[in-house]
Amino acid sequence: MNTPICDFVRKYAASNSLKLHMPGHKGKPFLGIESLDITEIEGADSLYEASGIIAESEANASALFGYDTYYSAEGSSLCIRAMMRLVALYAEKRGEKPLVLAARNAHKAFHSAAALLDIDVEWLLPVDAQSYLSCEVDADGLAEIFKKAERKPTALYITSPDYLGKTQKIAEISKICRQNGVLLAVDNAHGAYLGFLPESRHPMDLGADICCDSAHKTLPVLTGGAYLHVSDALSKEFSSQIKPSLELFGSTSPSYLILQSLDAANAYLEGYRARLRAFIPQIDVLKQSLARNGYTLYGDEPLKITIEAKRYGYYGYELARILKGKGAVCEFCDPDFVVMMLTPELEASGLKSLEDILLSIARKNAIDEKMPSYSVRERVLSVREAMTSPFERIKVKEALGRIAASSSVGCPPAVPILISGERIDESALRCFEYYGIEYCNVVL
Repeated sequence: MNTPICDFVRKYAASNSLKLHMPGHKGKPFLGIESLDITEIEGADSLYEASGIIAESEANASALFGYDTYYSAEGSSLCIRAMMRLVALYAEKRGEKPLVLAARNAHKAFHSAAALLDIDVEWLLPVDAQSYLSCEVDADGLAEIFKKAERKPTALYITSPDYLGKTQKIAEISKICRQNGVLLAVDNAHGAYLGFLPESRHPMDLGADICCDSAHKTLPVLTGGAYLHVSDALSKEFSSQIKPSLELFGSTSPSYLILQSLDAANAYLEGYRARLRAFIPQIDVLKQSLARNGYTLYGDEPLKITIEAKRYGYYGYELARILKGKGAVCEFCDPDFVVMMLTPELEASGLKSLEDILLSIARKNAIDEKMPSYSVRERVLSVREAMTSPFERIKVKEALGRIAASSSVGCPPAVPILISGERIDESALRCFEYYGIEYCNVVL
């Protein structure tokens, strides 16, 4: 597969032309990559008005994935906002105000999209969840929700895989959505590789209408590279609005380093199925070894190992600190879990090193402490009203009874513990304390 963006940039870099355009480094090697960092000069195309090399590269990606695929140089956050704009347009075309039924573990980019686009949100809460980062959606329960709803949602928004490596039953969920005329939008940021498994588990292949992938999370792509995927039916209806929906929230100066990385990934993906077919069984062997030696694993995502740390006798942040001290840096940790993301680029030697490190850590008595129970909280303001209101940052211990404003949670995991517009009650304070959060933003 050709790589038109990479080819153009390399040819231009080799031309030694006098660069009378942005960026200001003029190709001089301050970091060593500047010669490949360009702007939208003649022939370089333009991401949101693509008709040349970027359009050709996106067509290559579309052929690989099997549905219309568009590039983002600003991660899945941009794609999520574009997804919600298309959902809003879908509702508007049908004479409705957009309403999204969303699983509670939505990334904060979804919250900001709802605020910016004035989308009404109804939340699906987790049932018997081990973490606020997971929110399993039951297809049968979903059918009942749709049946009883006074106002049917425009779309269902779910995260799969979630940050802990738990995937949703998308084929079942998508069937219920289709039967009820509800769009299915999926945050698949952690699952760009799922379509290249021997049997695809990608949300689009399982019936999603629209989906985002963070290519940089699991593919050899620079940070910020992502895909927006759109189904044939939705693409036909809104073909002229997809790029403008990305452009509405995107920078007018997308990184050509990231675009080259996405372009180069197309050639890599041609042989990716074989790489995964060889590598995933090695991960499975590692998971089996860890289980035999006392570790309890969570989730079902092939390229992720999530350890329930307290069952091994440690808080998640303690175990992650030990791992770092032994030369293994994890993706995420909290009191309960340690998350490790794997790709074929680690190779067998990397898996062996990880196994040796984990098995060198002595098992201790399990910690019985459980995360605070999650309760339904009073909603006082909409997400839009709360996030656009003046706010102040105060100590959590002073926040009882106040209304949550804009989210202040970082990334990872970028999933708010409290939804903007909810009243902060005792259970919320217990959650804040449990996760070590000392300050929060509240509406003035």
